[in-house]
Amino acid sequence: MAAPMELFCWSGGWGLPSVDLDSLAVLTYARFTGAPLKVHKITNPWRSPSGTLPALRTSHGEVISVPHKIITHLRKEKYNADYDLSARQGADTLAFMSLLEEKLLPVLIHTFWVDAKNYVEVTRKWYAEAMPFPLNFFLPGRMQRQYMERLQLLCGEHRPEDEEELEKELYQEARECLTLLSQRLGSQKFFFGDAPASLDAFVFSYLALLQQAKLPSGKLQAHLQGLHNLCAYCTHILSLYFPWEGAEAPPPRQTPVNPETEEEPYRRRNQILTVLAGLAAMAGYALLSGIVSIQRAPSARAPGTQALGMAEEDEEE
Repeated sequence: MAAPMELFCWSGGWGLPSVDLDSLAVLTYARFTGAPLKVHKITNPWRSPSGTLPALRTSHGEVISVPHKIITHLRKEKYNADYDLSARQGADTLAFMSLLEEKLLPVLIHTFWVDAKNYVEVTRKWYAEAMPFPLNFFLPGRMQRQYMERLQLLCGEHRPEDEEELEKELYQEARECLTLLSQRLGSQKFFFGDAPASLDAFVFSYLALLQQAKLPSGKLQAHLQGLHNLCAYCTHILSLYFPWEGAEAPPPRQTPVNPETEEEPYRRRNQILTVLAGLAAMAGYALLSGIVSIQRAPSARAPGTQALGMAEEDEEE
């Protein structure tokens, strides 16, 4: 019997099953299609088989860590949300997916990772409280730098040099994108009728983050709240496909009581890495501050003392 497919994704918060855009899109697509996944909602990407989230371990042991490739694999396994779409609807899907990535994704990154108030009070706060020690000290900052680099790539070479002008341009295009999505959805349950498709999974993941997060600086959020059909659309998908999921507070950083939990294979590795990181930090501080110094030992030395010295040198290296 083949092993079940396993999905590793960021845990939930803000009333959503996941606080990460890519994880939320993959989770939603899997719910739409009924794909039999064993889902691991975690707050430590080192526990993922790829070291990143989301990641899918297939029934054959292959690891896939790109959202679009994960969905492509699910389609190959006969879990295809776009099976009944016409050729024209398929073309519309590609066009709107491109629109989301070009017009809405840059503003989502700016809203959650660049805007200072939102980053400090919402984004960094959630990740710092959810991640285990010592990752919560440095990983949110590293993620912010990665998202800022991604934003620069999305904006391209023709971006305005003035940051205020760039922000104004980005938000204007995002508002136009939301209005277009609202007009395209109309009074339908989903973008192509009464059944959800892959486009709905991605649109929902974009909109739900904006709708659910309590942002102190919510320029685009205010525009979304004025588009009532899009808000109802998100609420409908949440209540229908995620009725018991999404915690308002980040999950506590506690060691599982039951040793047979689904994250057990990664616990020992995480503990070893944490201990090694702590020892390296303490040794580095001791050497730099002069608390510990390395001196050349005298040539004549008892055999027992020589063995002890070799062990100390190995630890210092």
